[in-house]
Amino acid sequence: MPAQAAAPTAEPAAAPGPVTVEEARLERAVPQEILRRSGFDSVAPSFARSLTGATSYRQAEKAVARHAGALWQRAVDRAQGRGPLLGDLSRDDDRPLYWARLGMTRELRQWQPSFEFSEADRARLLDRLERASRGQDSLDLPSSGKRFKRIVMTGFDPFTLDRDVRISNPSGATALALDGTVLQTADGPARIETAVFPVRWADFADGTVERTLRRQLPKADLFTTVSQGRPGRFDIERTNGAWRGGFGDNDNVSRLEVVPVRDPATQPQWTSSTLPHAAIVAAQTGRFPVYDNTSVTEIPAGGTTAVVRPDGPTPGSTARAGGGGDYLSNEIAYRATLLRDRLDLNVPGGHVHTPVLHFGAGNTTQVTDPEFVRNRLDIIAQVREIIRVAAAQ
Repeated sequence: MPAQAAAPTAEPAAAPGPVTVEEARLERAVPQEILRRSGFDSVAPSFARSLTGATSYRQAEKAVARHAGALWQRAVDRAQGRGPLLGDLSRDDDRPLYWARLGMTRELRQWQPSFEFSEADRARLLDRLERASRGQDSLDLPSSGKRFKRIVMTGFDPFTLDRDVRISNPSGATALALDGTVLQTADGPARIETAVFPVRWADFADGTVERTLRRQLPKADLFTTVSQGRPGRFDIERTNGAWRGGFGDNDNVSRLEVVPVRDPATQPQWTSSTLPHAAIVAAQTGRFPVYDNTSVTEIPAGGTTAVVRPDGPTPGSTARAGGGGDYLSNEIAYRATLLRDRLDLNVPGGHVHTPVLHFGAGNTTQVTDPEFVRNRLDIIAQVREIIRVAAAQ
């Protein structure tokens, strides 16, 4: 269970903060349509009413924990076919969770309580909301017992929303579809626990990956971070690089730097996947081809110019892109595998890139269509099969 938050500080009441770039997109027509057509349009108003009724920090903290945890569970239940289907969006859709969470963070950011409340208090509540509504707090593998294998899988929020605000992320949809499920593998049953991560550089620098996974990886028999990658293919990424390439995140923030981690003096330029690549590639997991991707981009030892190496990094080189690129998908893989290595764990783990999820031909305005749903369902099913193969090795 997460540690109890610190008591509120005796400071003047903090003024409501401005909405973030990410939250501001809520005003667009598409997010409102997605919320309405999924029944998740009631989430933020209900949360706001609870905040209004809070007369102390502790009451506000309880409201945040209750509503944020309920949002994650509601999204998981919807994806897995439990409970009534509100609205006409398909159950596999990850976007209601994303936009409903932003509605909640916006309400909390702009809330003006009647009691003493500092900016530090608001930050603690926002952190609690983020973690609980992403399944990070409830990701808890059993620590003992051999009745089944234990698997950790992570996904991401939608991103590049200024390019197309309708975007869904199949990795996040897969996390919802698989959380708490049991796979029957050739090596016995395997239980999957999942969480979703933001597409924001700052959260990763603040240690959200390590904080979520540090207690889980020692109990896991397998872990895989998952994100959306290239069109028409899956990639099992071999090598991850310690470099941020500068692409803008969901708050339109750019970072061009070495991946910031604790103890940078011992930070490696590269980390490696230990997933069973050959077995995964050889298996018939679905309609999309699956590749063992060994390519990286490096600055060779003694050099100054970045070059692509199709067979992995050379000794003494400096990372400029892992097999999965230089964005947050590479970074979550780098951080998870570095954590594995620093904890001295012998557990298979690495990164899976899914195909890009696209709409049907000619659809440039509608929030969904049959091909869009079929593609997402097929990607979810194929990730499940990839995990099944990996767990049986």
